[in-house]
Amino acid sequence: MKYIHVKVATKAKKESLKQKSEDHFLVSVKEKAERNLANKRVIELLSLHFKLPFSKIRIINGHQSESKLLIIED
Repeated sequence: MKYIHVKVATKAKKESLKQKSEDHFLVSVKEKAERNLANKRVIELLSLHFKLPFSKIRIINGHQSESKLLIIED
């Protein structure tokens, strides 16, 4: 089990995922921050990055904030 901190930018023109340190990421997504669309896309991008299924990554804090704490289950 691993915890990571993610700072999210929504409504970006280009999607990106940048790793600032071992447990800090900057993520830009095209989706708006409504109806959980941006959160779902952040989890999708992180699941591709870590090569894990979507269900192994969850937001545990910051659902409505740009700063989020996520848990990754191995």
